[in-house]
Amino acid sequence: MFNKILIANRGEIACRVIKTAKKMGITTVAIYSDADKNALHVEMADEAIHIGPPPANQSYIVIDKVMAAIKESGAQAVHPGYGFLSENSKFAEALEAAGVAFVGPPVGAIESMGDKITSKKIAQDANVSTVPGYMGLIEDAEEAVKISNEVGYPVMIKASAGGGGKGMRIAWNDDEAREGFQSSKNEAANSFGDDRIFIEKFITQPRHIEIQVLCDSHGNGIYLGERECSIQRRQQKVVEEAPSPFLDEATRKAMGEQAVALAQAVGYASAGTVEFIVDGDKNFYFLEMNTRLQVEHPVTELITGVDLVEQMIRVANGEKLSITQDDVTLTGWAIENRLYAEDPYRGFLPSIGRLTRYRPPAETAAYTPGVAAGDAGDVVVRNDTGVYEGGEISMYYDPMIAKLCTWAPTREAAIEAMRVALDSFEVEGIGHNLPFLSAVMDHPIFIKGDMTTAFIEEQYPDGFVGVDLPEGDLRRIAAASAAMNRVAEIRRARVSGRLDNHERKVGDAWNVSLKEISFDVTIAADKVGAMVTFDDGTAIRVSGNWTPGDQLANMMVDDTPLVMKVGKVSGGFRIRSRGADLTVHVRTPRQAKLARKMPVKVAPDTSKLLLCPMPGLIVKVDVEEGQEVQEGQALCTVEAMKMENILRAERKGVVSKINANAGDSLAVDDVIMEFEG
Repeated sequence: MFNKILIANRGEIACRVIKTAKKMGITTVAIYSDADKNALHVEMADEAIHIGPPPANQSYIVIDKVMAAIKESGAQAVHPGYGFLSENSKFAEALEAAGVAFVGPPVGAIESMGDKITSKKIAQDANVSTVPGYMGLIEDAEEAVKISNEVGYPVMIKASAGGGGKGMRIAWNDDEAREGFQSSKNEAANSFGDDRIFIEKFITQPRHIEIQVLCDSHGNGIYLGERECSIQRRQQKVVEEAPSPFLDEATRKAMGEQAVALAQAVGYASAGTVEFIVDGDKNFYFLEMNTRLQVEHPVTELITGVDLVEQMIRVANGEKLSITQDDVTLTGWAIENRLYAEDPYRGFLPSIGRLTRYRPPAETAAYTPGVAAGDAGDVVVRNDTGVYEGGEISMYYDPMIAKLCTWAPTREAAIEAMRVALDSFEVEGIGHNLPFLSAVMDHPIFIKGDMTTAFIEEQYPDGFVGVDLPEGDLRRIAAASAAMNRVAEIRRARVSGRLDNHERKVGDAWNVSLKEISFDVTIAADKVGAMVTFDDGTAIRVSGNWTPGDQLANMMVDDTPLVMKVGKVSGGFRIRSRGADLTVHVRTPRQAKLARKMPVKVAPDTSKLLLCPMPGLIVKVDVEEGQEVQEGQALCTVEAMKMENILRAERKGVVSKINANAGDSLAVDDVIMEFEG
């Protein structure tokens, strides 16, 4: 076995590989850019080597720099993680020439299957059903428009070397095809150093289901079930689960056998993923093969008990697979939610900054990959992360900062465990998508398991604006808040040094207001909790271990768990639970009466301004001062976290002033341009 492995990556996947390598007794080497000098993967590794400036195209994807680090460290093998150089055949060739093992498939398999154009041609030659499209290289935007018309809109414009949603655009007309081609080309060049583009028919209402395969260099190959990856935003997966609630055993077997056959046709040896789109009649079509470890691999590990990173290392060491297809058993249900540094209230735009608070929910014993989830109890919580409290989220890299996973014997129980885990996850300092993930877990379509890849755009066509909880849930939060406020009032009443004859008394009658709803309540407390009675006679029992200053409240409300993130505001709390963000005021009846007479603050008018929606770099400005623009017209392009975002006019108007130019770095809400009329 290898003595030392270098991880040619960063973030959570680097940390993930380090954990298994240490479990196997292998010394680990991290590489890092200037932006990552204090990163968690650097701290976890036994050694760390600096490789350059923050941009990936000046550090993590520069083969010569990575090779120099390998030589300096004396590493015998390299695990590439996902993204960066993980599917770069030139990198694999350089390792082979240097006598260093690549913890991944052979060069030929990477070239054949890692390249989406080549892989589709191989699949067609093997009589595998594929999506209609144009597999040749496309020279310019006008050719892209011509091909798109021949294939028929809508089309998917994709980077040949792409992955993780980078370099992908859906076009519904000629203008979108032109814009999508150029943006995809730019993103592909910046993220992968390869700007080749191809076009295929975009099949509406599909499900995205993928098969995990594992092959060795001795001709053995197995599949480890499937993963349902249909909940995506901008072609980037957000929620995954294993197994799929849609497949039956016959379809699973057919897809698995086809995936293994395809992998073995190119001499594949390592872990890999064959992706399919599946229609409502369970017809499946080969989409692509990812010749690397997938982001969502933990859900497969949780239902199979197989440590995929360990298997990759052993295969790279020339070992035979220790398990056969008959040994593979799918147990229970696993769900993964990706925590992104994206603000769902700003159209999921990237958010950067310092993590002033980062407290994931407690993990269970089955966190260690390779331990079957079913051996760890009824519920398992696992969090794969690459950040820590006080660390910074950089603008230079992918916005995913953690992968929260739960396992339970049934899908229903796994979903409920995820709801509690999301409510227990404390993140402050940046915008993040935890509220949105909570909303998805409660959405009836997800609960039913009837989602497609169009789920997010169909269910949130106007973006995410928060969650409106039913009155029953609002009552539970109101009761808990009233009980918590009483605890805080008692503490305030005991403050020392008060004036004589100014004793503060804590009353039993209170008014709780939230979401424009007001409840008059009476609190009867005892040693273990409180009974909160509403003015309509409804009574709710509240207990828990919250004390003033705690930012997480684990309460029991009528014997049902209620987990809330708690912040202090004047006269009450900021409560976040189940995707809702609520300001809850708890006042005496007299205070509540006076509060109703207070004027409401009016938000400033920004309708004539184009504000930068995220910290980012202006790539280009598409208009000039004095120019008339139409609704939907492109105004400028902002790049952040390897993604280009085109900002468009919301209405017809005339540009009166432009405050930013290409190359400028802007903060959130900086004014890019102003309009007349």
